[in-house]
Formats: sequence, C-alpha cells, structure tokens
Amino acid sequence: MSKLHILGICGTFMGGVAALAREQGHTVEGCDQSVYPPMSTQLENLGIALRQGYRPENISADCDEIVIGNALSRGNPAVEYVLDRGLHYTSGAAWLREYVLPGRDTLAVAGTHGKTTTTTILSFLLDRAGRDPGFLIGGVAEDFGVSARLGTGREFVVEADEYDTAFFDKRSKFVHYRPLVAILNNLEYDHADIFPDVAAIQRQFHHLVRTVPGRGRLIVNGEDARLDEVLAMGCWTPVERFGLLREGMADDAFHWGARLIHGDGAAADGSAFAVFRAGVHVGDVRWPMLGLHNVLNGLAALAACNAVGVEPAMVIPALAEFRSVKRRLEVLGAAHGITVYDDFAHHPTAIRTTLEGLRAKVGAARIVVAMEPRSNSMRLGAHADALAPSLDVADAVVFLHRPELSWDAAKVMARVRGESRTAPTSDSLIATLRALTRDGDHVVFMSNGGFDGAPRRFLAALE
Repeated sequence: MSKLHILGICGTFMGGVAALAREQGHTVEGCDQSVYPPMSTQLENLGIALRQGYRPENISADCDEIVIGNALSRGNPAVEYVLDRGLHYTSGAAWLREYVLPGRDTLAVAGTHGKTTTTTILSFLLDRAGRDPGFLIGGVAEDFGVSARLGTGREFVVEADEYDTAFFDKRSKFVHYRPLVAILNNLEYDHADIFPDVAAIQRQFHHLVRTVPGRGRLIVNGEDARLDEVLAMGCWTPVERFGLLREGMADDAFHWGARLIHGDGAAADGSAFAVFRAGVHVGDVRWPMLGLHNVLNGLAALAACNAVGVEPAMVIPALAEFRSVKRRLEVLGAAHGITVYDDFAHHPTAIRTTLEGLRAKVGAARIVVAMEPRSNSMRLGAHADALAPSLDVADAVVFLHRPELSWDAAKVMARVRGESRTAPTSDSLIATLRALTRDGDHVVFMSNGGFDGAPRRFLAALE
C-alpha cells in the first residue's frame, strides 16, 4: 500500500477519494485552504491527518503519490512544489478510475442539479436491495454516515460532475468513469468560470454519452430539451426517459413517470407520488423529501436500479425511511418556534425548487432566506438576473454581500418580491436575522460553502 497526499482534501469529491483510499489500506493525509464540517469531521473520524493551507511543508516527504483537486491551479505553492520536485501526481477522477472502478458496474449520476441527492437515493436503494454497492457522493449521506465506501457488491455509484478534472486535465470529471448506466438529470448553464456557454457544457455531456456501452442504459430527463440536443449529437445506448405526469397526461407519456399523490391529508409537496413504468403502476412512494425536483431525483434512481436488475416495487417501500444527505434542506433544529435549515444552494433553479417544496409543506408560514453567493458562477454574477425571481417564494431575504463581490447585490435584492436586506459580514447577517425573525418562521441558510458556520451560530444565538 502507498501513502497519498490529497491537495484540496476537504472538497466533497476529494474527501470521498480520501475515504476510499483509506478503506483500501493506503495511508492518507491532505491539506486544504478551508477546513469545515461535515467533510472535515468525516476525515478526522477516519484518522486522516488534515493540515491547513497549501504550504509545501504540509506534504510529507515520504508520500508516493499526490492527488490534486480541481480547485488548485498553477501558482499555488503546493502545486509548484510538486512540479518542481518531480513528484508523481494525478487527479481525483483519474485515481478513482484506476484504483476503484475496474471490475465494477459503474452507475454515474450527472446533471446541473440533483446529483448529490440522486446519487444518495440510488446508493440507498441498491443497499436496501442487498447489493452492498460502493459509492462516492458529494456530501455525507445521513443513512450511511459517510460520503464514500468501497462496498462488496458489483455496483459502484458515483456523482458524476461536469466540472473540469484538474489544472492539467480540462475534461469534465465524468468522462473518466465509463459507466454502464448514466443518469442525465438536467442541463442548465453553470460553472461560468470554465464554460463560455451552455453549448460547451452540452459537448461535455456528449463526451459522457459516448462512453456508455450499448449493453448499458441512459436514464434521461424527458422534459429537458437541452438533453435531447445532447442525444441528437449521437447515441449508441438504449435510452429510457423519465418525467412528471401532470394533469391530462397519459400514464405512459414517459418510460418512467411520477404522478403526485394529494388528498386524504397528503399535500402536493412531493412527499407522495405514484410510479409508472411504461404506463403500468408499480408502486407509491411516501417519503420525507419535498419538492418536484426530488420526485424526479427519486424516479431517476428507481429507473437506474431497474437497469441493473433491481425490481422497483421491491425497494419503493424503503424510501419511507430515506434520510437524504447533509445540507439538503437539512433541519438543524428549532428554538423559540423558529426552525433553522441548512441547504447547499448554488443555482437559481435549485433555489427556486427547494423553496417551492418547503412552501408546499409549511403553507402560509413565513420563509426567511439567508444567502451566501459562494459558487464561482454566483460570485461572477452569471446568475444575477435569475436570482431575484428564484426567491419569489420567500417572505424575506438577507443576502451576504461581502466587499469583494464583483456585482451589485443591492440592485438584485431590490427586485426580490418580499422584504430584502444585505449584510457585509456573517456576524451582521446573524444580527439582522435575529431582529427580523419571529415565532413560526422557517429560516433557510443557502450556500455551497461554509458560510462561516452561520447556520449553527444563528441557531445557538436563538437558543
């Protein structure tokens, strides 16, 4: 076994790579610029040494291989040290392909939204079917307590990201995985720092399609025109489309369809839906998840299970116990009648669908959003025009407008339907929230970064 040093180890993907390497018996250490839960907690529990900052001295002299995350670029002190010393290095995606995926049936979950949740649902269903799958999820799955494991079964489920692989490999990470089954959940413009337009992202998705064998399966969102355009570039694999069966649509409108169940005490909030395969009813899902986006996530996972021989009717009942993944509208707690959530938000579409699901659940209760523009696309202003409409469901919004933000958040917040405020620091944001909120409110913190620990700090301040 070898000794690995992982640069960018606290990223959700690289932290999963670290966990898999540790489980294989390798000695693993790593460093990162920002160390925060839940990934730092998982790594520490695995006995993996974490070091703060990208200083060359943080890399032990006896490391056999350096695994470099895609957040690092030329000019980074640790990267320059690795190159100057001629150390052996690779990317996380390439390491996964070389050391974990050979001999496995890989199921890859791709899409602008829902990758983490869908990967978690699929892993959970295969596990409940007795398959003991391996998985790498971009977050810590509540039902497993970890973001990655090897498993003993034939299947390995991987969250397949379209973001680039590393500074030395600008292909999307997912082209490394060569899956037997690929879910294409949706496709929108994102990652403005590396993709000039949506067509560039579509080309990368088609590279993924090219790697899926003829004996495999493509599970594709049947309502997404951009994915249809991807398949029109060429497709050599059987395709099964999934979608939501709205009023007036036939049960066989998609190969896999979901029809919301409401009435008899059930709200049309996505917590209950009927599943149809080729027009035939195969079961009813009743689970703790909310939102139409999660209905589609669950439907895609059931279709992927079927593609590897798991009968959906057998595993549908297990979804009643599914607990999702940390930071996906995760309830942190409640104090003085105020419920606090932590949500991993990075795109206006995800923000809107998440809030719509919560609104369907809580009815007329006030929803207050605290937002940090953390993703590269958010910070570059690529989603600025769509941000205010995505928050229409909220009654109030407090926006973390750090001084280094390159666009005018105040102008965007002025277009928010409900009450809106900006705050220059997380401390002032928490103070604003304390003055703004009242008994019965639902406060949702939305960020795909650490948010300076603001969600838990706010809850502690309430308590």
